[in-house]
Amino acid sequence: MPAADAPPQTDPGLAAGSVLAFEEADHRNVARLGGKGAGLVRMTQAGLPVPPGFIITTDVCRERQRDGRLPAGFAQVVARYICRLEDRTSRSFGRGPAPLLVSVRSGAPVSMPGMMDTILNLGLNAETAAALARETGDRVFAAHVFVRFLRMYSEIVFGASGEGITLAAAPFISKLADEADDESFEQLAGACQAALTEDCGQRVPSDGAEQLMGAIGAVFDSWNSRRAATYRKFNGIADDLGTAVVVQAMVFGNLGAPSGTGVAFSRDPLTGEDALFGEFLPGGQGEDVVAGTTTPTKLRVAAEEMPALFADFAGVAKRLEELYRDVVDIEFTIERGRLYILQVRAAKRTARAALRCAAEFLSEGRLTEAEALGSVTLAQVRQLARPGFDAAAVTEAKAQGRRLAAGIGASPGQVSGMVSLDPDRAEEAAKSGQRILLVRPTTSPHDLHGMLAAGGILTSLGGATSHAAVVARALNKPCVVGCTALTIDPATRRFRFNGTWYGEGTELSIDGSSGEIFAGSLAIASSVESLAPMEALFAAADRLARSRIFARVATPAQVAAVLNHGATGVMIRLGDVLATSGRLQQTIDAVLAARGSGMPLGGMPEQLADLLVPLLQAANGADFMLRAIDLGTGEAAEALQTIDLFAREARLALPLGVPELIDAQARALALALERTDYHGRVHFTVRHVVDPNEMREVAAITAAAIPTALRERVAVGATITSLRGALMASDIARSAGSLWVEVRSLLAGAFGYPPAVMLTAEPLDDYLRRGLLSSDPRSALDDAMMRIFLGVAAAAVKNPACRVGVRLSGAFSEEMTAALFRIGFRAFIVDLDEVRAARIALGKQAAL
Repeated sequence: MPAADAPPQTDPGLAAGSVLAFEEADHRNVARLGGKGAGLVRMTQAGLPVPPGFIITTDVCRERQRDGRLPAGFAQVVARYICRLEDRTSRSFGRGPAPLLVSVRSGAPVSMPGMMDTILNLGLNAETAAALARETGDRVFAAHVFVRFLRMYSEIVFGASGEGITLAAAPFISKLADEADDESFEQLAGACQAALTEDCGQRVPSDGAEQLMGAIGAVFDSWNSRRAATYRKFNGIADDLGTAVVVQAMVFGNLGAPSGTGVAFSRDPLTGEDALFGEFLPGGQGEDVVAGTTTPTKLRVAAEEMPALFADFAGVAKRLEELYRDVVDIEFTIERGRLYILQVRAAKRTARAALRCAAEFLSEGRLTEAEALGSVTLAQVRQLARPGFDAAAVTEAKAQGRRLAAGIGASPGQVSGMVSLDPDRAEEAAKSGQRILLVRPTTSPHDLHGMLAAGGILTSLGGATSHAAVVARALNKPCVVGCTALTIDPATRRFRFNGTWYGEGTELSIDGSSGEIFAGSLAIASSVESLAPMEALFAAADRLARSRIFARVATPAQVAAVLNHGATGVMIRLGDVLATSGRLQQTIDAVLAARGSGMPLGGMPEQLADLLVPLLQAANGADFMLRAIDLGTGEAAEALQTIDLFAREARLALPLGVPELIDAQARALALALERTDYHGRVHFTVRHVVDPNEMREVAAITAAAIPTALRERVAVGATITSLRGALMASDIARSAGSLWVEVRSLLAGAFGYPPAVMLTAEPLDDYLRRGLLSSDPRSALDDAMMRIFLGVAAAAVKNPACRVGVRLSGAFSEEMTAALFRIGFRAFIVDLDEVRAARIALGKQAAL
């Protein structure tokens, strides 16, 4: 027999290092050891209390998948590692007087919880069960352990139900409580084997080595089980990774007090609080806690009953957190007062906990700025900044058939509320404190008061650029439009989904991202709260990124909010301000009247200045960008419900088609600046500029409209939405103080798609599924688009006086942000609820 500390020799046909003991493997090689095995190796080598064992690497799994058999010499090598395990534990595998039992567990390189198989207590037969009973002095314990093994083995290796074994064993376990002879275990084994034979025509081998080979093969085979394959496909995990198999000496949480099994987190995974969090099951074994078949006690309760043991465990948890430099999830067992650690991995946690832990680890010096930023995702930042439905509540609602329909998700956010079919009634109900959903066939400017009062908006008609969608986005309210399954009967104050009628006042829930509509209210996962504990993380991101972030807003309250979220400036679309104030149609009527009569727009500067003054005051010195009214978009046309506007007055579709309109807005800006104590820098930009001659004319009109004393504080710029504008960027920049590229519009134009297509999941999701596009234009820049954006960025190099930035619409991807940052852009306009996500995304990229 080889010495305990000498690794067995590899047989011919088996690659070197295909089987490795915990103490001899390299924990960094997760691809071969699997996540579970790598964790056990790391803990063993750190001197933590881990039951000894060995790992059969993923190499063996892949060979079995390829050739349909285990490598030559494999069984002999495993047998020698079992001999080592016998030496380490002073126990005997497959015989008494002190039987060695082992667990056989899967361990993929990527966590796949519950997707593959585990067998516990392997090595038992009637003889060794009787020996275990004599050794422990507990016949019932030994019987339960034996039956559990038989059932698990029959289910996993043979695919049997296992229920027959449990039923057959029950009377013999009762008998064993009173009788001590070995024959009782023979009878128990016989009854269980007979039940198994009746079920599937098989018998569990009595030989331990044969059991072990069968279990290893079954665990490998579970890699290709239907549930595992489905999980991999859903989560984008490669099919050729394979799983490792961990063979480990058993310890027993069901072997007399104080014993038990538990799962713990080194910090609270819900809040991030620096306190142990978890559950403990006295008298439990193996995976009883995570299986969810029993009700454990809270960890703090167990700690009160066994303070010394759990003080030791707290020390181990802290050591693991320091070792992994992360919050960890720990599975452990206590066997008659002795602690064993069975598994460790990075802990799943809520968005709140993830950001708090990253910030605290950064402040404590455990993580570098780059590591701390890399440990959080944009999805977590967004979830914390904008609370949404609890995932379990959504799953339950779908299972109960409460998902009524889906429309087009037009403005992100999730909200529940009582349905109001009329804007007046919505306003009145909101005044009484009710959370309201305004449900309409479509909306118009006449509905604005109801839209302002509602928590969310749902329409049966319209698209992602409809009035409802445009105003909802400006107001930052969840909105679903174009729900064709919805029929509304205003006369009877009822609405219908697919044949079922509901009355006004019914509670609904809408998801402004997915477009889904649910009956009843859904629980919110978290509430918006102070992010002060995470501020160190955001500050680090800002320090690294050295970027300016402008947030698109439309009201003074939104200005104050985004500056509090860390925006360095605000972007005001004057069209949004007019829409949310109900004055957009009035303004356009004035323009049309003036064009028809030849009258100047004399009264407009005063009216617009009244809207700008409170916005400038709220900005409190932060950079202020004002984008001129733009009627040349589908958004504006639908919002005005005057699709034939440009047929009647085509000049309104051009940036300088009505020069008087640019002049009126510039004069309004000057008046507003004179009436406030705002002393920051203002960027006045015009959209759709495609030629340097246009830019020179915009600059000249603005300079003439703004008094000389204010001109130094106003940078006149252009927003590029077309390929021609992008290609002419360097020439346009010569006359511009700022140049902004609207990413969504430029991408839509380059691909030849309407801009609205870039706002919705379909039809592009279907296009991508069918392989009709090599990249997703909503989230990535391909090589051709990279060259275009590089050309725009070069304009800043050739014209240092011109600031260059990009406009990112909606929930931008980290991939696209990273590409734009690498190109050289350092100024970004984002939606108001995307400020924090932008700070983290830019900081992560800068840290690379």
